[in-house]
Amino acid sequence: MFAGIVVGVLSVTLDWNSFVIDWVKPFGTIFINLLKLIAIPLIMVSLISGVSNLRDITKLSRIGGKTLILYLITTVIAVTIGLIAVNSIQPGEYLSAEKQTELGERYAGDANMRVTQAEALTQSGPLQVIVNIVPDNIFGAASSNQNMLQVIFFSILFGVALIMVNAEKGMPVKAFFDGANEAILNVVDIIMRYAPFGVAALICTLIVEINSWDLFIALGIYAITVLLSLGAMILVIYPLIMRLFSRVKYVDFFRAIAPAQLMAFSTSSSAATLPVTMECVEKNLKIKEEISSFVLPLGATVNMDGTSIHQAVSAVFIAQVFGQDLTIADQLMIILTATLSSIGAAAVPSAGLVTLVIVLGAIGVSPEGLALIIAIDRPLDMCRTIVNVTGDAVVATIVATTEDGFIVGESAKE
Repeated sequence: MFAGIVVGVLSVTLDWNSFVIDWVKPFGTIFINLLKLIAIPLIMVSLISGVSNLRDITKLSRIGGKTLILYLITTVIAVTIGLIAVNSIQPGEYLSAEKQTELGERYAGDANMRVTQAEALTQSGPLQVIVNIVPDNIFGAASSNQNMLQVIFFSILFGVALIMVNAEKGMPVKAFFDGANEAILNVVDIIMRYAPFGVAALICTLIVEINSWDLFIALGIYAITVLLSLGAMILVIYPLIMRLFSRVKYVDFFRAIAPAQLMAFSTSSSAATLPVTMECVEKNLKIKEEISSFVLPLGATVNMDGTSIHQAVSAVFIAQVFGQDLTIADQLMIILTATLSSIGAAAVPSAGLVTLVIVLGAIGVSPEGLALIIAIDRPLDMCRTIVNVTGDAVVATIVATTEDGFIVGESAKE
């Protein structure tokens, strides 16, 4: 990021703009294309693998139901908080009207496409949104990131069907998707190794093309909006939920999971933090292993409250910068797609950037807008991973409270 800023400022000062556009910008475009490339396979194999793994928890069906419902509720709350914050603060409005117009014209093709789609939807009837979720051809749906809801629908349907198949016959298929999931995670890791070059190219190009300090002010307000939303979740919503559904004091809970939060901040990965999270929950909170071993791994896959907040704020911010007005229907679509895409988000660093492509596509905002926020994503990713891990531990504590899941005589409930 620093290298990109330095080169960008020098390019503007020394009039190297044509050099940056011809020889630097393509590397940023490649990075954006890599993120778009991995979005559909990442969501598909992650969901199929995750849903099919429910076969292994038949004895904990009641616990599983509670866990999934709680994860869904906290995710919806998280997205809603992000939307309230970004609509109240409106960080995109700190960019001058001239720059908003300029950016809007630059992506006029995407805006026109969105208008055409909206008109077609209006003429098709009020239930067309639901109809569009169900694909008539999965290969056709998988050919475009704009059809991600259709891919999610098919993946969940296939995962449920895989659970219903005889275990012996279904095992090879399940093993294939488990292996594919591991391979896709490695692909994400490879792409993220290229990220420093992509980020440098994107921020350098951004400075040259926009050449405005307004953007840096807007990005600062955007980052503050994300951090305020994350803080509200971890300091207001989680304590309230704990007070309503658990007898564990939040101060004790916070102290118990502090090592996991520190690890989450350091690694930006819920998956890498999972062993530490389980140790904190089992040894410090004294939650039985039969609960922690199910709730926490599942949470690392499907519960991404911090990521959901980031996606909601980022999607609206990018739309504001492009001068696109989002309707109530668009905001509801953000809630839906951010919730569903967070379920399939990989528990690895910067996976939220991949799933953000889904949210942007659903509301007709150009995914090229990622260039606006990607330079400062790393520190925000570190913070939102803390929320992800904390949310997993909160749900584990609530489930343990309702299922008598604390080790007798050693519970932190007092």
